[in-house]
Parts: sequence; structure tokens; C-alpha cells
Amino acid sequence: MAEKTKKTSPAEFVNQVRAETSKVVWPTREETVRTAIFVFIMVIILSLFFLGIDSIFGAVVSWLLTLG
Repeated sequence: MAEKTKKTSPAEFVNQVRAETSKVVWPTREETVRTAIFVFIMVIILSLFFLGIDSIFGAVVSWLLTLG
């Protein structure tokens, strides 16, 4: 049989959560803004890329349908 693990009390759980949260390195406001701007720029670039790919495939499919 598998050995049962010891149950943690709610108070001990809260203490463990506080201890782990204190180890987190939170980003500065400047890092957060820089990352958000980078994500925004990447979303624009990728959306334009996929718009172009979709338009090309749409044109190819339309051309292929006119052949038959």
C-alpha cells in the first residue's frame, strides 16, 4: 500500500504560501512596461504576417477553383 502523506494544517499552509511568495522576484514597473510594449509589437507583426499568409492562400484557392 502507498504510504499516506502527512496532512498540512490550514495555518501551516498559509505560512508556507507566505514563505514561497516572499521568494518571488517581482518585476519593476519599467520591466513590465517594456515587456508589454514588446508583446504588443510582436502581436502586430504576427497578425500582419498571418494576414499576408491567409491572403496568399485565399488567392491561390480562388485561382484553383476558377480552373475547374
